[in-house]
Amino acid sequence: MDTLQRAVDKLYKERFGQLVASLLYSSRDIDPATAEDIVQDSFSVALSHWAQNGIPLHPSAWIFKVCRNKALNTLRCKGRMEGLSERTPIQTVESRFTESVLDDHTLSLLFAAAHPDLAPKIQIVTTLKYVINLKVEAIAKCLAMTLDSVDKLLVRARQKIKDEKILLEEPRLTELKRRLPTVHKIIYLIFNEGYKSSWGNELIREELCEEALLLNRALMENGLGNKETAALHALMLFNSARFKSRFDVNGELVELENQDRTLWNHNLISLGNHYLNESQCETLSSYHLEAYIAYLHSTAPTFEATDWKIITQMYAILLKNNPNPFIRLSYAVALYYDGRKEDAFRTLQELQRLSFFNRYYLFNLTLGKLHHLEGRDAIARTFLTEAIGQTNFLKEKNFIARLLASLGN
Repeated sequence: MDTLQRAVDKLYKERFGQLVASLLYSSRDIDPATAEDIVQDSFSVALSHWAQNGIPLHPSAWIFKVCRNKALNTLRCKGRMEGLSERTPIQTVESRFTESVLDDHTLSLLFAAAHPDLAPKIQIVTTLKYVINLKVEAIAKCLAMTLDSVDKLLVRARQKIKDEKILLEEPRLTELKRRLPTVHKIIYLIFNEGYKSSWGNELIREELCEEALLLNRALMENGLGNKETAALHALMLFNSARFKSRFDVNGELVELENQDRTLWNHNLISLGNHYLNESQCETLSSYHLEAYIAYLHSTAPTFEATDWKIITQMYAILLKNNPNPFIRLSYAVALYYDGRKEDAFRTLQELQRLSFFNRYYLFNLTLGKLHHLEGRDAIARTFLTEAIGQTNFLKEKNFIARLLASLGN
């Protein structure tokens, strides 16, 4: 039964969003909530039926057939039969659901989630739900949201999809190109949620990063990508190369300067370098700049040998193009390690004027750490104590607690 459950779970993860979208494509009289219920019921039927009769040769097509029949029954009850038919050939179904996770249908869903009428947060939640097929609990952990908040966002998304038939029409090529920057941003945010977050277990976080890479690669393989797509791919590869060293054997966070660089995946670094070269163009996007910063970190033999001067220059350009406080925080850190300590603390003092930033744990953690490195442990303790109360994640609390324990009296 464990083997069967794993097989069903894998199929659910790979096909849930596609099955829901297929029902929506098949009939305009099926709304998103009904489609989700039908797919959930179909997987329950599969679990029971396959336990007795074994897994069929084409499980995706088998599931779709059950979904189709349940949808027909639902439409009969409503007296609506437009679009969906029992004569829909199963061969069409089989060709539609190949063994590849990243077929054109998945990309259609991804671009549908990037619909300009959907709010950015809804775009992310919709992608996590229907493209990456995460359950509500996992989405809540990803985005540090409550289950109720995710449910409310999904209700709004379903209503929007239902009212405006957002998932029913694949965008034209010109519209796909217009949505590409949004798709990049969605992929970027999904990767960051997996890479930078400290929630959940390592497997789930690593899977999120892998999904983002696969989606981005699909853009390039299907001729939908551009130079920014290649730069984004390089950025994610460089960061993925360091994934295994970010946590120690006990699962605790490890700072960049203390990471075991022998654990870094040099094949991924080389591949990232390839895509960084492929991304070369006259106009540099934020993905180009961030990818080059990641390249400098990934190729430095030691933390001390990192080219902080160039990294500082890259952050300065990023800030010129996008003056947001989170980039400015990274810029301040780069200034400090470049030896420009007065400029670093001056930049941090400017950020202190932002009331919301003072409630950001990473800001206070940075101030605490840099004051500690300057031998000002009394000041450092104040900021670190503030930071430890500003995060709900145990790994982050443990990391800050270890820093506090290292301070002098």
